[in-house]
Amino acid sequence: MNQPVERQRRRTTQSATIRDVAARAGVSPMTVSRVINRESTVKEETRQLVEKAIADLNYAPNPAARSLAGSAPFRIGLLYDNPSTGYLSEFLVGALDESSRTGAQIVIEKCAEPELARATLARLLKTGVDGLILPPPLCESPEVLAEIRAAGAAAVAVAPGTASADMATIRIDNEAAAFELTQHLIGLGHKRFGFIKGHPNQTVSQQRLDGFMTALKAAGIPQENIRVEQGYFTYRSGLEAAERLLAAEPRPTAIFAANDDMAAATAGVAHRLGLDVPGDVSIVGFDDTSIADNIWPPLTTVHQPIAAMARAAVDLVLEEIRRHRDGGGEPRQLMHPHTLIVRDSSGPAGV
Repeated sequence: MNQPVERQRRRTTQSATIRDVAARAGVSPMTVSRVINRESTVKEETRQLVEKAIADLNYAPNPAARSLAGSAPFRIGLLYDNPSTGYLSEFLVGALDESSRTGAQIVIEKCAEPELARATLARLLKTGVDGLILPPPLCESPEVLAEIRAAGAAAVAVAPGTASADMATIRIDNEAAAFELTQHLIGLGHKRFGFIKGHPNQTVSQQRLDGFMTALKAAGIPQENIRVEQGYFTYRSGLEAAERLLAAEPRPTAIFAANDDMAAATAGVAHRLGLDVPGDVSIVGFDDTSIADNIWPPLTTVHQPIAAMARAAVDLVLEEIRRHRDGGGEPRQLMHPHTLIVRDSSGPAGV
């Protein structure tokens, strides 16, 4: 068998390489790497040629391919301390999916105590981490943010309540989402409401309450028909808050919990008290994590695109790494859309 035929046969039986993409697009492997890394120096026409070659060859970037292109894979530190396992699971899956596609390496570290932030960050940066991703609640931790700024590290804050002047962020409009979900309950005829707040260390907790209260005020619901209890985004705090709300006289006919974990806990308390959901009390949550569709009845909630935001965070932190190295530009502020998901836990108001 002659050598050209043998080489062609190998190409059809093995995965495409960065060099195959470069050859098909008529560019250098370094240019392919720049397109993969979303560098702004690539002409749009060239970018389209490379992206078409990637699609035609079904090419999946990986660390080895990036090394062939002349650059080592970026290493991204992902710090976490989220009490919701459902939220964290979706976030990690999204981040790992995108890191696999881009060739970036993800280093995952738990940062449970704010006072340990300095040591955790120092350890990560010492190991050669190029950038950091901060899901909630660390996205708003004063200690963590101060250490990152002091180190001059590239970072992306995911799901903070507000944009940042000096750090890239990815978020949704929490107040608008809560307003929309509350309007859904008002439209079902509810007149007595309960609300379980999230942890006070996160700005989104107040924003979700603000959206709720704004919708009720617009509908003319009197203050005496509204009860608010403190929660902390944990299942246990939801149990305790739900006990107080469902013991009230008169009892709320609709309860809005600021995340799905607390909403699921509320449904559990209602069942234990012999109440029908949603016949006696409608219950809604926020985030649309896995628990929302795996309890009975499944939760009406706001879909926050957690996995999509995590994937966007990987892309954005790579952009931030390059921005820090080039010393120019402003950090981007991305807003993702939310979606109202209506399921069986909400229904028309009873008496």
